[in-house]
Amino acid sequence: MQDDPTPEVAPADAAFSRGIAAKAARKLRAQRESGQGVWFGLGMSGLIGWSVAVPTLAGAFLGLWLDRHHPSAHSWTLALLVAGLVIGCANAWHWISQQDQAMHRKPEPHDE
Repeated sequence: MQDDPTPEVAPADAAFSRGIAAKAARKLRAQRESGQGVWFGLGMSGLIGWSVAVPTLAGAFLGLWLDRHHPSAHSWTLALLVAGLVIGCANAWHWISQQDQAMHRKPEPHDE
């Protein structure tokens, strides 16, 4: 019978907990340093949405124009819509990866 109510933590669980705590601390520090909150995050998600929507719509409109003025056996609208979507998604992916790299480039306080 054990009198100690605190269970022993396995080393793997402790490492996992430290990793989660470090990520949470990094997120909180980034929020404090940037001075931006929920509205900034919503604005950025809107920006990412527009970076996908604009090339997609531009491709669709260009495709419609080509279909009207230069008809062919294949639909320019569908082809350019898909091309615009791919370009927009690549643009959003590139922008998000740059932001992620910038966030991870900042030195941690315990690393200095």
